[in-house]
Amino acid sequence: MNAIIANHLFKSFEKGKIKALEDISFEVKQSELFGLIGPDGAGKTTLFRILATLLLAESGDASVDGLDVKKDYKAIRKRVGYMPGKFSLYQDLSVEENLNFFAHVFGTTIEQNYHLIKDIYQQLEPFKTRKAGKLSGGMKQKLALCCALIHEPSVLFLDEPTTGVDPVSRKEFWEMLKYLKSEGITILVSTPYMDEASLCDRVALMQKGKILDIDTPVGIIEKYPKKIWSIHASNMYALLQVARAFPNTHTCFGFGESHHLTLKNDDEDYQAFCQYVQEHYKESFQIQEITATIEDCFMALS
Repeated sequence: MNAIIANHLFKSFEKGKIKALEDISFEVKQSELFGLIGPDGAGKTTLFRILATLLLAESGDASVDGLDVKKDYKAIRKRVGYMPGKFSLYQDLSVEENLNFFAHVFGTTIEQNYHLIKDIYQQLEPFKTRKAGKLSGGMKQKLALCCALIHEPSVLFLDEPTTGVDPVSRKEFWEMLKYLKSEGITILVSTPYMDEASLCDRVALMQKGKILDIDTPVGIIEKYPKKIWSIHASNMYALLQVARAFPNTHTCFGFGESHHLTLKNDDEDYQAFCQYVQEHYKESFQIQEITATIEDCFMALS
């Protein structure tokens, strides 16, 4: 059974000038960790707000837990947890006061659903009297997640929960999501970080209001259409210019400490490329075939 179904959702802003969502359709299974991967402006937040019944689509339909987002919005709001990208808790209330407030809003108590937030809240407990606005970025996200979980939702919407968070907190956050998934909660999470795609069961790659592809992370990588090489040298900028000047270069982009290269004819162009770089770069360089990353796949589809 699917926990989330979206059919041909369309949403625009500024009187139709900006298409935030354009013919978006996808399904999320129950207890699935589903990722929306894309840069700022891809339409992730707009989609979340529609599914969380905070915004109306101009056309199309969607359901959450079998309930229509328009007709059954009150029932949906009791079943979902929503964590927006911007920290939106009461900054002048303490950690404990925020959690108690949201528990009260949903007619429950911290003790009643403590099993869901125990591992997260134990990290916050030493700071339970501290004002929420005085917490670090990682601690704010953990508190926001606790507040989104306190009423034991069946579906959890997390809009870029790790943006601006340090690497250690990011890792801890994803470990928490794995636990929540094991508890039967369906999780829809958005992120601009391509490396986080591998932590999801399935992902949708989004750009400019459209879904480019939906599959498992491995499935998306296996569809990459060409061989890809990593090239490296002491002068990376000069190497990039030479590589892009080769007539049969298909793409060449900087990726951290190396450039990722594809050629128009794969192996047929490999020797000619190496010879061209040796003649024009005139210094030593390293080249090796690699497996494509999700980011490579995203750029190929964009």
